[in-house]
Amino acid sequence: MQNTPDNLLPDSWHKYFAIQANNTAWTLSESLADISLNTEILDTAHASAWHWRVVGKEINHMRSVMLLALVHARMNMGPSAWAYAERMRMYFTEKADTPDWELAFTHTVHALAALAFGKTPEFKASRQAAFQSLQKIQDKADREVVMKTFQLISQD
Repeated sequence: MQNTPDNLLPDSWHKYFAIQANNTAWTLSESLADISLNTEILDTAHASAWHWRVVGKEINHMRSVMLLALVHARMNMGPSAWAYAERMRMYFTEKADTPDWELAFTHTVHALAALAFGKTPEFKASRQAAFQSLQKIQDKADREVVMKTFQLISQD
């Protein structure tokens, strides 16, 4: 857990709450259990996105969009999950400097959103892209982090 800011500047506190809410939502999202009724995950994901909108850079905004896509997908909110997923996938796949781990997350979350929205061909394509991207992650620790989300994808 990040230390609380040692000042009263609003931006410091926005960043603190953005990080705390983000970390909580990601941790909750990795559960293999059915989380569709867990409103805490939805609240924390949206809180993080809001705080990043206030103090974050474009990369922070788009990472929060990825988190929203994931959370909405896990909560069976297909249309909104798909809208967020399409937006973040366009951003991360068109950026030349997207790290290998982030590209794998992009395809994984996109697959989960496609599944939640009933887009079977898109799900299969994104699941395959996620699998291929996972193989390209150089750092073992990064691969293990992405695998926590990748394992949520149904292999049916």
